[in-house]
Amino acid sequence: MVNLPNGIGVSGLEVYPWAASDGCHGGSPHLHTACTEAYVVVGGRGELHTLTLAGPATTPLLPGTVVCFTPGTVHRAVNLGDLRVVVIMENCGLPEAGDAVLTFPPEVLADPAAYAEAADLGPEPTHSPAAGRRARRRRDLAVQGYLAIQRDLASGDTSSLRALYDAAVSLTSARTTQWHRILDAGPAASLAEVRRRLRSLAEGSGTHLAEAKVHSQAAPEPDRRPFGMCGRLSPYR
Repeated sequence: MVNLPNGIGVSGLEVYPWAASDGCHGGSPHLHTACTEAYVVVGGRGELHTLTLAGPATTPLLPGTVVCFTPGTVHRAVNLGDLRVVVIMENCGLPEAGDAVLTFPPEVLADPAAYAEAADLGPEPTHSPAAGRRARRRRDLAVQGYLAIQRDLASGDTSSLRALYDAAVSLTSARTTQWHRILDAGPAASLAEVRRRLRSLAEGSGTHLAEAKVHSQAAPEPDRRPFGMCGRLSPYR
């Protein structure tokens, strides 16, 4: 995931075509505890299935669609045909540092060791066939927990979603010290740099203009795309 200005992360995503137990094709339902995420649909078609305390919801995903969802939104990308999106993530680095929590069944969420084992893609490279098989098993387990919460919300019962929130806090609270360091090196540093430029302009100097440069990165190799939560990723260095 490349770090864009203001600490925004971006990566390509081809949503899994794998069928789940409910007949939907797609990725692993999960939530983020600190970061807002956005999808920019660039190809194919699909749906974003979400769970919040307001209940279950479905957002159509067609080329050109942009949809944002804030922390606590359980989301599931559903592939209705070659769904490809550009993922834009707030606070670049936090999702890779454990900000995402999968909707595993309650007994797995309650046991940090069991959760870590279920979420792990194994010792093989993350783009290997073995990692792909584990990613599919991980997705199936997350769908199992997701469907139970979805059924409860459809009947007006929010207790299982609230229990997921409690488990997510328990699983991630110890990581926040590390996350502060990521914020300081990313979004906070970017904001400080913008303030430096504004001071330069206010002083009539504009010395930062002479520091102009261009950054670019080539797309990752297709056969080395890792298995992410929702699909095959095209991350940048």
